[in-house]
Amino acid sequence: QVQLVESGGGLVQAGGSLRLSCAASGRTFSSYAMGWFRQAPGKERDFVARITSRSLIYYADSVKGRFTISRDNAKNTVYLEMNSLKPEDTAVYYCAADLGYRGSSYYSQSRYNYWGQGTQVTVSS
Repeated sequence: QVQLVESGGGLVQAGGSLRLSCAASGRTFSSYAMGWFRQAPGKERDFVARITSRSLIYYADSVKGRFTISRDNAKNTVYLEMNSLKPEDTAVYYCAADLGYRGSSYYSQSRYNYWGQGTQVTVSS
């Protein structure tokens, strides 16, 4: 069982920045691929970014050039730096862990084994 706890969400004006953190409890965190997803009110949960155990990185087209995913294995933490935020970025952001035994596309929720509780990001205009 892997526990994930997101933090860093909040209210920010359009054009501003936020840095989300996700702390994981897993003993083998460094072997996990980690992802960020988001869910806006009334919408489906969508892929945002992924970082593999080798630090290969993938982004949704909607956030490329604005968001940066990174990880610190010594701290069992993955980050999402969000810049140039837009009102359409408003959502609950979820951290997820991929332990590597499920087969699916990297952008699919079904690939991930564990999920955090989410942290709210609200971007005002």
